Amino acid sequence: MTTMDLERFEHLADAYGADLRRWPETEREAARRLLAADPRAGRILGEADVLDAFLDAAPRPAPSHAMRERVIADAAGAHLGRRRGRWGPFAWMSGAGWAAAACAGVAFGMVLTSQMTAEIRADTVLYQASLTAADDAEILAAGLGG
Repeated sequence: MTTMDLERFEHLADAYGADLRRWPETEREAARRLLAADPRAGRILGEADVLDAFLDAAPRPAPSHAMRERVIADAAGAHLGRRRGRWGPFAWMSGAGWAAAACAGVAFGMVLTSQMTAEIRADTVLYQASLTAADDAEILAAGLGG
């Protein structure tokens, strides 16, 4: 539950007018409480209502047909098409560079993984050889896939 002071109330009345339905939803309840508690808030809202009435009574300017046609013609003649960047035809190189970097990362990972796997396999074979009294040639042949 938020509280509102008269200064904030006046600021919102100046910005949104006398109709509380146009005020921000988060401010409405606090404004209603202040309106019920302080008669100065009612006077502020009355002044905002007078201003709203003046603005509603003011004639709305309508652009002439000639002005409308001139604006449309100027927009069509402005050639507001898609602009090329400063790189022009070389813009695709940026994407190609990212793709090459990704491929290099994958290749490096595969090479590194295969080297690590070979080292781990050799360590495993040597460890198994130390555990059993089997012939080293049999263990090496079995460990290396032979």
